[in-house]
Amino acid sequence: MAGKILVVDDDRDIQELVAVNLSQAGHVVQVADDAEIAHAIVREELPDLVLIDWMLPGMSGIELTRLLRSEVRTRDVPIIMLTARDDERDKITGFENGADDYVVKPFSPRLLLARIAAILRRRTSLASEQTVEVGALRLDAAARRIYANGQLVVLGPTEYRLMHFFMLHVNRVFSRAQLLDSVWGDQYQGDERTVDVHIRRLRVALTDGNCSHMIKTLRGSGYCLSLSII
Repeated sequence: MAGKILVVDDDRDIQELVAVNLSQAGHVVQVADDAEIAHAIVREELPDLVLIDWMLPGMSGIELTRLLRSEVRTRDVPIIMLTARDDERDKITGFENGADDYVVKPFSPRLLLARIAAILRRRTSLASEQTVEVGALRLDAAARRIYANGQLVVLGPTEYRLMHFFMLHVNRVFSRAQLLDSVWGDQYQGDERTVDVHIRRLRVALTDGNCSHMIKTLRGSGYCLSLSII
């Protein structure tokens, strides 16, 4: 499916490469050379997805990602980091600060398009679901909101998808690899431990609503959402 995509990168060659391939795939593309310009564009018109280079002049890509996640209007916009930093610690930092995916330069334009398509497809699929209730948890798919004991749970887009998946598969245990395939998509090629990062963030988000205990860890097996005491 096509979408409105903002490309934030100060490398004009990368900008042009990505913009041309996105346009040929039917997407509407906007570009920004730095985080400040990107933030101004997003305030004017919300994109369907943002591609952000880590090493931007002035405010870094990580700082921009953190800023977008902190604002109510932009916290659900999917973000893909584009970066030459391929160290595992850098990838975990990207995910911890709100990135949905992480693509290392140099990259294949076809792979990038596939990653974008997978994220937009998942977003559309989740939006089409009806209200889901599991114990004290209620998910309003139309509004993309989750409530715990009637209290709004503030989640990033990845945690929202992860929680939605768990709520549709109550009491089923999933390994990290299975969660990556189901929530991140089979195009994801990063470290499996990113699942642990998002599980931890999900539990923190559920704490105020007294529901963090519902996310269970089964050593050697994986994670599940359960109403029972395990």
